[in-house]
Order: sequence, then structure tokens, then C-alpha cells
Amino acid sequence: MASIGQFLKEVRVEMAKVSWPTRTQLVAYTFVVIILSALMAAFLGLLDLGFQAALRNFLLK
Repeated sequence: MASIGQFLKEVRVEMAKVSWPTRTQLVAYTFVVIILSALMAAFLGLLDLGFQAALRNFLLK
């Protein structure tokens, strides 16, 4: 049990050293992640539609 307590104390010390983002930075980073995720989803969706059309037209005839 002593080792768990020591570990938690060390975690607390290390977490105090972390440079946390400001609220403005956090909102901006979140916005970037959401936009990039939406763009990636659209890109992959278009690829899927293209592959589906290729399979339907060339392989399933």
C-alpha cells in the first residue's frame, strides 16, 4: 500500500508541472479537431462512394 501512496504523490507533483492550455486555446483546438474530423469523414465517404461505384460498374456486371 505504501508504494501506491508514493506513486500517487509523485503523480500529483508531475501533474503540477504540466503546462495546461488556456480556455481560449482549448476551444480553438477543439474546433480544429471537429473540423478536421468532418473533413476526413467527408473524404472517406467520397472514397467509399467511388469504390462502391467502381465495384458496381466493373466487377458486378
